[in-house]
Amino acid sequence: MFEKLEITRMAQSLAAQAGARLGLIAQNIAHSDTPGYKAQDLPDFARIWAQSSGTLRATRPGHLQAPSAPAVLRSFASGGSEAPNGNSVSLEREMVKMAETRQDHEMALAIYRNTSDVMRTALGRQR
Repeated sequence: MFEKLEITRMAQSLAAQAGARLGLIAQNIAHSDTPGYKAQDLPDFARIWAQSSGTLRATRPGHLQAPSAPAVLRSFASGGSEAPNGNSVSLEREMVKMAETRQDHEMALAIYRNTSDVMRTALGRQR
C-alpha cells in the first residue's frame, strides 16, 4: 500500500541514495592515503529524482503509462585539489558530505514514519 504513494517512493529513493553515498564516502576515507586515488561522489538527490520521475503519470486505469525504471546511481570523480601523490580525498570535505548525507537519510526516515502515522490515523488505528 505504501509503495503507491509518491511521497513514500520519494523517501525510499532518498534513503537509498543516502546509503549509496555514505558507502562512497566511506570508500573515499578508506583510500585517503592511496596514491593516485580520486574521490568519488554521487549527484544530488534532486537531479536523480528528476531523471527517474520524468515520465507521465496515469491518472486513471485506462491511461497508457511507460514503466518507470529506477534511476541508476553513477558515481563521478568529485574533484578537488590533489595532494603531491595524486590523491584528491579531503577528509574535511568528506566529513561535511557525511553530515549532509546523514541528515538526508534521517529526513527520509522521518517522512516515512510520519506518512505511516497519517495512514494509521486515517484508517482509524492507534499507534
